[in-house]
Amino acid sequence: MKWRIAEHPGYLGKRREEKYKEWDQKYGAGNWRLAWNYGQIYTNFLGACALYEDAYFQFLRDNPYVLNKLITEASDVYDDEPSNVESGLDYTKQETKRTHIQDTAIRRSLVRLGVWFSGEELIRIRQEKGTHPLSMILSPGKVPFHRPDLIDKPELVGWWDAGSVESFYQSNKYLQTKTP
Repeated sequence: MKWRIAEHPGYLGKRREEKYKEWDQKYGAGNWRLAWNYGQIYTNFLGACALYEDAYFQFLRDNPYVLNKLITEASDVYDDEPSNVESGLDYTKQETKRTHIQDTAIRRSLVRLGVWFSGEELIRIRQEKGTHPLSMILSPGKVPFHRPDLIDKPELVGWWDAGSVESFYQSNKYLQTKTP
């Protein structure tokens, strides 16, 4: 069996489960997958998360002021619900209707940098929804992707900036279906 591109779905948000059911009905359960293009290689969700994480790692490593502010002020980070912290370092633990990656990517980047949270505030990292200044600075719609040359063109347009981690995640995401 080979995989072919069926759709370029873009941002799913809280419609994720609804879209998965729709694709199960349309293509059959197990006959479709989401895959991310990275230099003509298609990777799965965990591969896309690794690339997402690499961008956060590089951003935090190259911005010591932001890194220091994060580890001294935050007790942890989350995306859409405080329960996101229960995901820890595991991208596959998705307990809400939205896929949250930035919180896990930040935690895993801190481990790679040999530092950890020592602050008292649980900080929401979610575009304009958070109240802390780091909410916007560390938003996946603002953090630059470390390999902008590998973001598929034209980049999809959404709430994220061109060239950002989120632009990579959305622009390079494809729905693939099995072909005989």
